[in-house]
Amino acid sequence: MNLKQRFSQESSLLRLHYKENNLPSLMCQHIMNWFPYQPREYVAVFIGTDRSTGDALGPLAGMYFQSYKPRHIRVYGTIHEPVHAVNLEESLERIDKLHNNPFIIAIDACLGRSTSIGHIITEKKSLQPGTALNKTLPAVGDVSITGVVNVSGFMEHSILQNTRLSVVMDMAKQVSSILEEIDDKLTYVRIPTVIQARKEKTNPEII
Repeated sequence: MNLKQRFSQESSLLRLHYKENNLPSLMCQHIMNWFPYQPREYVAVFIGTDRSTGDALGPLAGMYFQSYKPRHIRVYGTIHEPVHAVNLEESLERIDKLHNNPFIIAIDACLGRSTSIGHIITEKKSLQPGTALNKTLPAVGDVSITGVVNVSGFMEHSILQNTRLSVVMDMAKQVSSILEEIDDKLTYVRIPTVIQARKEKTNPEII
């Protein structure tokens, strides 16, 4: 399967194995094509819990990305302060209060077919956390990044607990690298017209 075949016809999905060469750059470029034309506040919500090896993908990625000290993306959900099923609604309410119409990137682990394990998937749609465990939780995000950590089908709780930590950690580092590249590129995103006008008014060009 070549790279073009891994894009959906509408370019609303990209699926790559976490060991794929240039994965962070490829996914960064793909995700940034979905960003709004006018810059907004940017938030990354890493969903999961450190109480389950497989479900720790989000908090681990959040911890790695937080250590990068992002300049443009606010982080919610780390190993020490996870965003999970119990506090998800509370966390979303907090985000809504603290940020003005933010553009949200949601990150979570998921289960899938055996041939999909190790794949990182980004989609131009909200994330529906808790689906694998039959939990009804609010949808999160404008775009999503999910990592297939193990196989689905039966005894999902046990499967998540028996997922290889090394694979989850490597996938989490790749997710963090994707967001690091996005954060770097946001430095060069065009300044909104209104901000540019204020800047020109404050510092008029001397002729």
